Amino acid sequence: MDKELSYRAQQIMAKYVVIAQQHFQHSFAMPTIKYRLKGKAAGKAYLQLNEIRLNPILFIENQQAFLQEVIPHEVAHLITYQVYGRVKPHGKEWQNIMTSVFGVSANTTHDFALDSVQGKIYQYQCGCQIHPLTIRRHNKIQRNHNSYSCKICQQTLIYMGS
Repeated sequence: MDKELSYRAQQIMAKYVVIAQQHFQHSFAMPTIKYRLKGKAAGKAYLQLNEIRLNPILFIENQQAFLQEVIPHEVAHLITYQVYGRVKPHGKEWQNIMTSVFGVSANTTHDFALDSVQGKIYQYQCGCQIHPLTIRRHNKIQRNHNSYSCKICQQTLIYMGS
């Protein structure tokens, strides 16, 4: 991870921890940030570890959105856990911290382009369309001889090759 970008991420994280400390009149330990999240997720909060993991590829491709939305989103999860304990991940407590405390929209998903992190796609077909399946779903079908049906036409999906 680029040192400058990593430094900016640390600054933003610290900013939101300080905002939470002022709002709740409580001291929170500074979380750690690791850049080893893979797949389509932008970020993930590990509550008991007080740790945030970010997808380095998506971060590099979407720097402003990470600094303005993803990092506050994950910090809010950690603060929510430390203040309220185990609650719904995007429940009213988390939403309140996002909007009222941090002043950030409480979006639960991102809309980043995923081409660079997508991974191999396997084509399956039914009677009405082609279904692109991930390697995880494909391997599950191959290993367990499971079958999946189309929700529209109800036909079994047939592997077309990769």
